[in-house]
Amino acid sequence: MQEIILIKNGELALKGLNRSTFESVLVKNIKRRMQDLGSFVISRSQSTITIEPTDEGFDTDEAVERLSKVFGIAAFQRAAAVEKDMDAILAVAPAYLEAQLADISTFKVEAKRSDKKFPLTSPEISREVGGALLGRFPHLTVDVHHPDRVVTVEIREKKAYIRCDQIKGAGGMPVGTGGKAALLISGGIDSPVAGWMLAKRGIVLDAIHFASPPFTSPQAEMKVHDLLSQVAKYSGDIGLYTVPFTEIQEQIRDNCPEELFTLVMRRFMMRISERIARREDCAALITGESVGQVASQTMLALGCTDAVVNMPVFRPLIGMDKDEIIIRSRQIDTFDISIRPYEDCCTVFTPKHPRTRPKLEFLEQAEQALDVENLIQRAVDGARFEIIRCTF
Repeated sequence: MQEIILIKNGELALKGLNRSTFESVLVKNIKRRMQDLGSFVISRSQSTITIEPTDEGFDTDEAVERLSKVFGIAAFQRAAAVEKDMDAILAVAPAYLEAQLADISTFKVEAKRSDKKFPLTSPEISREVGGALLGRFPHLTVDVHHPDRVVTVEIREKKAYIRCDQIKGAGGMPVGTGGKAALLISGGIDSPVAGWMLAKRGIVLDAIHFASPPFTSPQAEMKVHDLLSQVAKYSGDIGLYTVPFTEIQEQIRDNCPEELFTLVMRRFMMRISERIARREDCAALITGESVGQVASQTMLALGCTDAVVNMPVFRPLIGMDKDEIIIRSRQIDTFDISIRPYEDCCTVFTPKHPRTRPKLEFLEQAEQALDVENLIQRAVDGARFEIIRCTF
């Protein structure tokens, strides 16, 4: 007996003539994630991707953990691959399924016979395997309507597969099929979730973080590194640009009305991010903003910040409340990192009474006191680049 992994790609089945291209990207992503686990081969057939280890040292348990974080996989299963012979199937099934059947009361067997030359019909296969399992596990009974577990025996072209529990995948589209975008990441709860959600739609991520030493600490930057490392388990490697922002914030503090500090700052962030994004062939910006969450995230305020850029701004959290965002952040294991007590640049020089219903002309007038172009260019030129690697 050999244990393999069978992968269902879900949404990709709807892609018609482009399906092969999407599946090729998914296979490439799977290979990249598992390249250090041992030797294996990957094949595609009938909406299923098969991973077949080729040496005894292949770490199947770790492979399963990593596959659960690969976007584009709807579900997957560990399966025993045996010869297409009924005696071989009946000999292997009870031993292979013992752990999965030991703690349940009811089961049923489903057979799928892709190879119509196999001498038994699907109902006959189900009956034979069900009888073998009942003989081995007398505590079980058959329930064809609401079983605790479903055992599947699949007869394919080359092998027969015996499988049981299906593991839910990360879903979405393979990263690399949706283009590239730049994520503005502060270190809070929201932006890592926003990046994760867009990576799930196949988008490759770059990230832009604004640092304001000495007002922000090295620990705040390390928090961003750790957040992106967690997101990278799903998205793959992320390019991070750390932008020096102290000078800009001090100029805003010294020259602009206090109630506009945050909005002028956000407009600078958007301008700088767009310049970096275009240079790196990103097609959009991503932020973690949600309508009404803070003063700078009212509809009017968001309109004022978007006015300075000429590329799409994706806000996947826009209609979510904080509880929903926290639930998702816990799901992807970023919450505990986000709540570390190291403040980001967005908390520097926060006005006591920020303007929630700003007018664009007031912001533009306030910015006339600043050397906007030179401040932007110095920040872009001073950005520090590094790659946050996908590690497990």
